[in-house]
Amino acid sequence: MAHLRSRRRLALAVPVVLSLTASLGFLPGAASAAPLTASAATRADGPNLAYVVNTRADHRTVASVEKAITGAGGTVVIAYEQIGVIVVHSADPDFGRRIRAVRGVQSAGATRTAPLAAAGTTDEGAVKVLSAAEAAKVSRSAAAGQEPLEADQWDLRAIGADRAARTDPGSKKVTVAVIDVGVDDTHPDIAANFSASQSANCVGGKPDTTYGAWRPVDADHYHGTHVAGEIAAARNGVGVAGVAPGVRVSGITVAEPDSTQLFYPESVVCAFVFAADHGVEITNNSYYVDPWLYNCLDDPDQRAIVDAVNRAQLYAQHKGTLNVAAAGNSNDDLDADALADASSPDDSTPVPRTVDPHKCFDVPTQLPGVVTVSSTGVTGAKSYFSSYGKGVIDVAAPGGDRFQIPDTPSKNGRILSTLPNNQYGWLQGTSMATPHVAGVAALLKSKYPWAGPDTLQRLLKAEADNPGCPAGPYDGNGDGVVDATCVGDKHLNGFYGAGIVNALRAVR
Repeated sequence: MAHLRSRRRLALAVPVVLSLTASLGFLPGAASAAPLTASAATRADGPNLAYVVNTRADHRTVASVEKAITGAGGTVVIAYEQIGVIVVHSADPDFGRRIRAVRGVQSAGATRTAPLAAAGTTDEGAVKVLSAAEAAKVSRSAAAGQEPLEADQWDLRAIGADRAARTDPGSKKVTVAVIDVGVDDTHPDIAANFSASQSANCVGGKPDTTYGAWRPVDADHYHGTHVAGEIAAARNGVGVAGVAPGVRVSGITVAEPDSTQLFYPESVVCAFVFAADHGVEITNNSYYVDPWLYNCLDDPDQRAIVDAVNRAQLYAQHKGTLNVAAAGNSNDDLDADALADASSPDDSTPVPRTVDPHKCFDVPTQLPGVVTVSSTGVTGAKSYFSSYGKGVIDVAAPGGDRFQIPDTPSKNGRILSTLPNNQYGWLQGTSMATPHVAGVAALLKSKYPWAGPDTLQRLLKAEADNPGCPAGPYDGNGDGVVDATCVGDKHLNGFYGAGIVNALRAVR
């Protein structure tokens, strides 16, 4: 589950974002209109792969390209005409090259390197389930007005979310969609705030809205339920509390149902479009799109992935949705000249490579307009695992750190939240920081219902507390080795961006 984010992106205003936008689906398609031969249409001697084919967002062009896809030996799974993205399956090993030569196709490529199976989160380390005995011990420490397990939720107090709830817990008119491995809406801390009408299963690229389709397939798919509880666990006298316990939360499943839990591009495209078309105000993205940790624009397959997902998330933004994403757990400087990527592709055999994060993008977190989140521990210091980078990180939030120990009943520096099957447990990672930001954004949207994505992002930054760069060398794990270098000042720096979000200030 290395792709789950317990996760990364470029700053909104830096030149690379402009070059990203200019170099993707906004250029004319390939000029060639070479006819497809009959033999090409019948070839099927390779692995059955999924593709995204990107074209102009108009009915006539999409219909023409769909016809060419069939002629090239592809099968259309679904066409998102509103953004010009078509999801395709093909067993023709030459399909990508051939379809890129079709007039009107702006980019196209395989979304995976392994064959389709019959029918990336970013948490750092395994989940630790809270036992009944441990829960009883924590409950004895609960103060008046607290949820039974709230004494262990140092993260709420760190951003003033406990006090904010007394002033404004958030509005039921605001929904945060958890794009993830599934959400257990039967959990007693989630059920009251769950929006089934804004939930779906998008695995494979086509939404399934069958009742319950959004639920995790088993208890090992716990990541989305943990995230949902961090955002909107109800203050109902049961378990824990969320940052915005009065808002609604939905689940859009994008992870493969097997043990890999991979997040393929076509599923994420589906999720952003579905969220936008169903009135979701905020999406939480605690993952990176598989199979590439970084997608380089000089590779036609990776370029098509960036193009397709970017179209979908920009569509959501244009419909009024704020997208929040995790920066990653590699302790990488995302503003560095070069980074090592030894994990890609993660659905077959990885080939170590060196990439320039200004030219090769972690998706969706490095896409324009997405809020990129780094992680902090109980002391307010950057979590030892959290990636960072000046001009990349927008804001920071509590995501846990096992080396920063809180004065709580369990003395656990990770984040406590909901798990499937009515359980609770601890996780750490930028996956856990991101829902704190999504929750604060939901409080801001509740207070300022007219605010669009750009305004919400500005408000998040304006309400944040920035501790500035550390006074001395940063040694996150205490081994005596400098682990990262913070660049910037108390207004903007690589560890915290504009600062650590503040829920209390948001509602006041």
